[in-house]
Amino acid sequence: MLTADLTALLDRVPALGGTEREVSPLPGGLTNRNYKVTAPGGCYVVRISSRTSDLLAIDREAEYRNSVAAAVSGVAPKVVDYLPGLGVLVIDWVDGHTLTNADMNGPQNLARIARACRRLHAGPRFVNDFDMCRIQRQYLATVTRQGFRLPDRYLDFMPAADRIRQALAVHPLPTVPCHNDLLAANFIAGSHQLWLIDYEYAGNNDPCFELGNIWSEAAMEVDALEELVADYFGAARPDMVARARLQGLMSKYGWMLWAAIQDGISTLDFDFWTWGMEKYDRAVAEFRAPGFDSLLDAIASPG
Repeated sequence: MLTADLTALLDRVPALGGTEREVSPLPGGLTNRNYKVTAPGGCYVVRISSRTSDLLAIDREAEYRNSVAAAVSGVAPKVVDYLPGLGVLVIDWVDGHTLTNADMNGPQNLARIARACRRLHAGPRFVNDFDMCRIQRQYLATVTRQGFRLPDRYLDFMPAADRIRQALAVHPLPTVPCHNDLLAANFIAGSHQLWLIDYEYAGNNDPCFELGNIWSEAAMEVDALEELVADYFGAARPDMVARARLQGLMSKYGWMLWAAIQDGISTLDFDFWTWGMEKYDRAVAEFRAPGFDSLLDAIASPG
């Protein structure tokens, strides 16, 4: 059932105007409310964002402008409208199958994922930058200031995270426009291509963060990451695999704090703490793994 507030917001979008429209909520999404709206002019996705997004380091104006840029690259749906200050973003609906973690691990899909990433990364620059090493520290400051809970021994691994940051800076890669949050649900497999949706965390970044975050979010094995990196770069690149693994480790360590913030502020019926702890536990295992120092050496040594 539509609320009066939602109806009023939809009425402000010209493409959605009129009484002959159908609105249905879309499942998923951990920050926003999403709706499929069918109107006389077409079918659209309407995203209404949370008013607490600033604590999660989301810039809605940058998200809008980056969504437009991503659509120019051809991997994102067209942006139809945006209501600044109201948290409303409207994009074209695209038909297709939302990927699952199981889908992400197939060799054919790894090649398609790499092609989609290369296409996005070759597109127009985004209006902002994204660096998980910086955002992780920003999230930590928010958690501390707000008094949200931290996992046991979280701070014990800060020196190791600083070692990753320092090693990544020795031979930095040119940044490219990255999505930065490519979990399986943000891939839509259409009949002719993969679509990449939801650009809340988009920004210019090390392309190995994109690959490492994909690997991390889908809980892939290392051999799948090796194949993804080879598909992306066009050849086997052990140095880039090491870089992507460390970026994937930083993503788990950083997104845990995102979950801690959501655990403290979100009204959604979702167990953010357990979601984040799954990532944290895997991060701890990687920090403690015997090969951690070798990964640091692989990316910091001259190539």
